[in-house]
Amino acid sequence: MDIFQALTLSIIEGLTEFLPVSSTGHLILATYALNIPDTDFVKSFEIIIQLGAILAVIAVYWKTLFFKRQYWPKLFLAFLPTALIGFTLYPFIKKVLFSSPFITLSALVIGGILLIIVELLYKEKQEHAISLDQITNQQAVIIGLFQSLSIVPGVSRAASTIIGGMLVGAKRNVAVEFSFLLAVPTMIAATGLDLIKTQAQFNNSEVLLLAVGFIGSFFVALLAIKTFIKWIGNHTFIPFGIYRIVLAILYFFIII
Repeated sequence: MDIFQALTLSIIEGLTEFLPVSSTGHLILATYALNIPDTDFVKSFEIIIQLGAILAVIAVYWKTLFFKRQYWPKLFLAFLPTALIGFTLYPFIKKVLFSSPFITLSALVIGGILLIIVELLYKEKQEHAISLDQITNQQAVIIGLFQSLSIVPGVSRAASTIIGGMLVGAKRNVAVEFSFLLAVPTMIAATGLDLIKTQAQFNNSEVLLLAVGFIGSFFVALLAIKTFIKWIGNHTFIPFGIYRIVLAILYFFIII
Protein backbone atom coordinates (compact mmCIF):
# COMPACT_ATOMS: atom_id res chain seq x y z
CA MET A 1 0.00 0.00 0.00
CA ASP A 2 1.24 3.48 -0.84
CA ILE A 3 0.26 6.98 0.33
CA PHE A 4 -2.22 7.51 -2.52
CA GLN A 5 -3.98 4.23 -1.77
CA ALA A 6 -4.08 5.02 1.95
CA LEU A 7 -5.56 8.46 1.25
CA THR A 8 -8.13 6.98 -1.14
CA LEU A 9 -9.25 4.44 1.45
CA SER A 10 -9.46 7.16 4.11
CA ILE A 11 -11.77 9.24 1.90
CA ILE A 12 -13.97 6.20 1.25
CA GLU A 13 -14.08 5.43 4.97
CA GLY A 14 -14.96 8.99 5.93
CA LEU A 15 -17.73 9.19 3.35
CA THR A 16 -19.33 5.83 4.10
CA GLU A 17 -18.87 5.15 7.84
CA PHE A 18 -22.14 6.79 8.85
CA LEU A 19 -24.15 6.05 5.72
CA PRO A 20 -26.16 2.80 5.50
CA VAL A 21 -23.90 1.44 2.76
CA SER A 22 -21.17 -0.41 4.73
CA SER A 23 -17.85 1.37 5.04
CA THR A 24 -16.08 -1.96 5.67
CA GLY A 25 -17.62 -3.42 2.54
CA HIS A 26 -16.52 -0.41 0.52
CA LEU A 27 -12.98 -0.66 1.89
CA ILE A 28 -12.75 -4.36 1.03
CA LEU A 29 -14.01 -3.77 -2.50
CA ALA A 30 -11.76 -0.71 -2.89
CA THR A 31 -8.66 -2.69 -1.89
CA TYR A 32 -9.62 -5.25 -4.51
CA ALA A 33 -10.10 -2.55 -7.17
CA LEU A 34 -6.79 -0.87 -6.26
CA ASN A 35 -4.94 -4.20 -6.31
CA ILE A 36 -3.85 -3.80 -2.70
CA PRO A 37 -2.53 -7.11 -1.31
CA ASP A 38 -4.76 -8.85 1.24
CA THR A 39 -2.34 -8.68 4.19
CA ASP A 40 -2.84 -8.56 7.95
CA PHE A 41 -1.70 -4.93 7.92
CA VAL A 42 -4.31 -3.96 5.33
CA LYS A 43 -7.04 -5.61 7.41
CA SER A 44 -5.80 -3.74 10.49
CA PHE A 45 -5.65 -0.52 8.46
CA GLU A 46 -9.29 -0.93 7.42
CA ILE A 47 -10.29 -1.26 11.08
CA ILE A 48 -8.05 1.38 12.62
CA ILE A 49 -8.87 4.24 10.22
CA GLN A 50 -12.50 3.86 11.26
CA LEU A 51 -11.44 5.35 14.59
CA GLY A 52 -10.59 8.56 12.75
CA ALA A 53 -14.16 8.73 11.50
CA ILE A 54 -15.46 7.99 14.98
CA LEU A 55 -13.53 10.93 16.40
CA ALA A 56 -15.57 13.08 14.01
CA VAL A 57 -18.68 11.95 15.91
CA ILE A 58 -17.06 13.01 19.18
CA ALA A 59 -16.23 16.38 17.62
CA VAL A 60 -19.87 16.90 16.59
CA TYR A 61 -21.61 15.33 19.61
CA TRP A 62 -19.10 15.98 22.40
CA LYS A 63 -21.65 17.87 24.52
CA THR A 64 -24.15 15.02 24.27
CA LEU A 65 -21.52 12.38 25.00
CA PHE A 66 -19.90 14.08 27.96
CA PHE A 67 -22.74 16.01 29.58
CA LYS A 68 -25.71 13.72 29.08
CA ARG A 69 -24.46 10.71 30.96
CA GLN A 70 -27.97 9.27 31.21
CA TYR A 71 -27.35 7.98 27.68
CA TRP A 72 -24.28 5.96 28.69
CA PRO A 73 -26.15 2.92 30.10
CA LYS A 74 -28.26 2.70 26.94
CA LEU A 75 -25.19 2.91 24.72
CA PHE A 76 -23.45 0.25 26.83
CA LEU A 77 -26.42 -2.11 26.55
CA ALA A 78 -26.53 -1.58 22.80
CA PHE A 79 -22.77 -2.05 22.50
CA LEU A 80 -22.63 -5.27 24.53
CA PRO A 81 -23.94 -7.79 21.93
CA THR A 82 -21.43 -6.67 19.30
CA ALA A 83 -18.62 -6.65 21.85
CA LEU A 84 -19.32 -10.22 22.94
CA ILE A 85 -19.72 -11.56 19.41
CA GLY A 86 -16.78 -9.58 18.04
CA PHE A 87 -14.41 -10.73 20.80
CA THR A 88 -15.50 -14.36 20.50
CA LEU A 89 -15.37 -14.55 16.71
CA TYR A 90 -12.42 -12.18 16.09
CA PRO A 91 -10.20 -14.72 14.24
CA PHE A 92 -13.10 -15.86 12.05
CA ILE A 93 -14.15 -12.29 11.29
CA LYS A 94 -10.68 -11.13 10.28
CA LYS A 95 -9.43 -14.26 8.51
CA VAL A 96 -12.63 -15.42 6.78
CA LEU A 97 -15.27 -12.69 6.54
CA PHE A 98 -12.84 -9.90 5.68
CA SER A 99 -11.20 -12.04 3.00
CA SER A 100 -14.27 -12.81 0.91
CA PRO A 101 -15.52 -10.22 -1.61
CA PHE A 102 -18.48 -12.52 -2.35
CA ILE A 103 -19.67 -12.36 1.26
CA THR A 104 -19.41 -8.58 1.10
CA LEU A 105 -21.32 -8.38 -2.19
CA SER A 106 -24.05 -10.71 -0.95
CA ALA A 107 -24.45 -8.68 2.23
CA LEU A 108 -24.65 -5.45 0.23
CA VAL A 109 -27.49 -6.83 -1.90
CA ILE A 110 -29.45 -8.38 0.97
CA GLY A 111 -28.98 -5.28 3.12
CA GLY A 112 -30.05 -3.03 0.26
CA ILE A 113 -33.24 -5.01 -0.30
CA LEU A 114 -34.07 -4.97 3.42
CA LEU A 115 -33.39 -1.24 3.62
CA ILE A 116 -35.86 -0.58 0.80
CA ILE A 117 -38.50 -2.91 2.31
CA VAL A 118 -38.21 -1.32 5.76
CA GLU A 119 -38.53 2.17 4.30
CA LEU A 120 -41.61 1.19 2.27
CA LEU A 121 -43.29 -0.33 5.32
CA TYR A 122 -42.11 2.17 7.92
CA LYS A 123 -44.59 4.76 9.10
CA GLU A 124 -43.70 7.22 11.81
CA LYS A 125 -46.28 7.18 14.59
CA GLN A 126 -47.08 9.60 17.36
CA GLU A 127 -45.83 7.17 20.00
CA HIS A 128 -42.43 6.76 18.34
CA ALA A 129 -39.44 8.10 20.27
CA ILE A 130 -38.75 11.70 19.27
CA SER A 131 -35.52 12.01 21.29
CA LEU A 132 -32.76 9.84 22.71
CA ASP A 133 -34.29 10.23 26.17
CA GLN A 134 -37.27 8.16 25.05
CA ILE A 135 -35.18 5.19 23.92
CA THR A 136 -35.72 2.47 26.53
CA ASN A 137 -33.12 -0.03 27.76
CA GLN A 138 -35.00 -2.83 26.01
CA GLN A 139 -34.98 -0.92 22.73
CA ALA A 140 -31.27 -0.24 23.17
CA VAL A 141 -30.54 -3.96 23.56
CA ILE A 142 -32.54 -4.78 20.42
CA ILE A 143 -30.69 -2.09 18.46
CA GLY A 144 -27.46 -3.63 19.74
CA LEU A 145 -28.51 -7.04 18.47
CA PHE A 146 -29.14 -5.51 15.06
CA GLN A 147 -25.70 -3.89 15.18
CA SER A 148 -24.07 -7.26 15.86
CA LEU A 149 -25.12 -8.32 12.36
CA SER A 150 -22.58 -5.84 11.03
CA ILE A 151 -19.67 -8.14 11.92
CA VAL A 152 -20.36 -9.40 8.39
CA PRO A 153 -18.69 -6.93 6.01
CA GLY A 154 -21.23 -5.42 3.65
CA VAL A 155 -24.09 -5.46 6.16
CA SER A 156 -23.25 -1.93 7.42
CA ARG A 157 -23.15 -0.99 11.08
CA ALA A 158 -25.03 2.22 10.29
CA ALA A 159 -27.73 0.42 8.28
CA SER A 160 -28.30 -2.29 10.87
CA THR A 161 -28.54 0.12 13.80
CA ILE A 162 -30.73 2.61 11.93
CA ILE A 163 -33.08 -0.14 10.76
CA GLY A 164 -33.11 -1.59 14.27
CA GLY A 165 -33.93 1.81 15.75
CA MET A 166 -36.77 2.42 13.32
CA LEU A 167 -38.25 -1.05 13.86
CA VAL A 168 -38.27 -0.73 17.66
CA GLY A 169 -40.17 2.55 17.48
CA ALA A 170 -37.80 5.47 17.00
CA LYS A 171 -38.28 8.26 14.52
CA ARG A 172 -35.82 8.18 11.66
CA ASN A 173 -33.67 11.08 12.88
CA VAL A 174 -33.51 9.61 16.42
CA ALA A 175 -32.43 6.22 15.03
CA VAL A 176 -29.69 7.95 13.06
CA GLU A 177 -28.48 9.93 16.06
CA PHE A 178 -28.40 6.82 18.25
CA SER A 179 -26.45 5.05 15.50
CA PHE A 180 -23.88 7.86 15.45
CA LEU A 181 -23.37 7.75 19.22
CA LEU A 182 -23.26 3.95 19.35
CA ALA A 183 -20.44 4.02 16.82
CA VAL A 184 -18.14 5.61 19.42
CA PRO A 185 -17.79 2.72 21.92
CA THR A 186 -18.17 0.12 19.17
CA MET A 187 -15.34 1.32 16.95
CA ILE A 188 -13.05 2.29 19.83
CA ALA A 189 -13.42 -1.27 21.13
CA ALA A 190 -12.89 -2.77 17.65
CA THR A 191 -9.72 -0.75 17.12
CA GLY A 192 -8.43 -1.53 20.61
CA LEU A 193 -9.05 -5.24 20.15
CA ASP A 194 -7.20 -5.25 16.84
CA LEU A 195 -4.22 -3.40 18.34
CA ILE A 196 -4.07 -5.93 21.18
CA LYS A 197 -4.38 -8.93 18.87
CA THR A 198 -1.72 -7.62 16.47
CA GLN A 199 0.36 -6.29 19.40
CA ALA A 200 0.59 -3.02 17.46
CA GLN A 201 3.58 -4.31 15.52
CA PHE A 202 3.79 -1.79 12.70
CA ASN A 203 6.95 -0.50 11.04
CA ASN A 204 7.62 3.19 10.34
CA SER A 205 6.13 3.16 6.83
CA GLU A 206 3.00 1.42 8.10
CA VAL A 207 2.63 3.95 10.92
CA LEU A 208 2.80 6.73 8.31
CA LEU A 209 0.08 5.05 6.25
CA LEU A 210 -2.08 4.66 9.36
CA ALA A 211 -1.61 8.34 10.19
CA VAL A 212 -2.65 9.39 6.68
CA GLY A 213 -5.70 7.14 6.80
CA PHE A 214 -6.64 8.24 10.31
CA ILE A 215 -6.43 11.98 9.65
CA GLY A 216 -8.06 11.74 6.23
CA SER A 217 -11.03 9.75 7.49
CA PHE A 218 -11.54 12.20 10.37
CA PHE A 219 -11.92 15.31 8.21
CA VAL A 220 -13.98 13.62 5.50
CA ALA A 221 -16.30 12.06 8.10
CA LEU A 222 -16.73 15.42 9.81
CA LEU A 223 -18.13 16.84 6.58
CA ALA A 224 -20.17 13.71 5.85
CA ILE A 225 -21.89 13.70 9.25
CA LYS A 226 -23.05 17.30 8.98
CA THR A 227 -24.25 16.76 5.41
CA PHE A 228 -26.08 13.53 6.28
CA ILE A 229 -27.87 15.09 9.25
CA LYS A 230 -29.29 17.80 6.98
CA TRP A 231 -30.15 15.32 4.23
CA ILE A 232 -32.22 12.88 6.31
CA GLY A 233 -34.69 15.58 7.27
CA ASN A 234 -36.40 15.37 3.88
CA HIS A 235 -35.35 12.03 2.40
CA THR A 236 -35.71 8.29 2.92
CA PHE A 237 -32.97 5.65 2.79
CA ILE A 238 -34.33 4.03 -0.38
CA PRO A 239 -31.63 5.61 -2.60
CA PHE A 240 -28.98 4.00 -0.40
CA GLY A 241 -30.69 0.62 -0.78
CA ILE A 242 -30.68 0.97 -4.57
CA TYR A 243 -27.07 2.14 -4.53
CA ARG A 244 -25.99 -0.91 -2.51
CA ILE A 245 -27.63 -3.30 -4.97
CA VAL A 246 -26.24 -1.57 -8.07
CA LEU A 247 -22.73 -1.39 -6.57
CA ALA A 248 -22.77 -5.09 -5.69
CA ILE A 249 -23.94 -6.09 -9.17
CA LEU A 250 -21.25 -3.99 -10.86
CA TYR A 251 -18.52 -5.42 -8.64
CA PHE A 252 -19.83 -8.94 -9.14
CA PHE A 253 -19.29 -8.70 -12.89
CA ILE A 254 -15.85 -7.16 -12.33
CA ILE A 255 -14.79 -9.96 -9.96
CA ILE A 256 -16.00 -12.83 -12.11
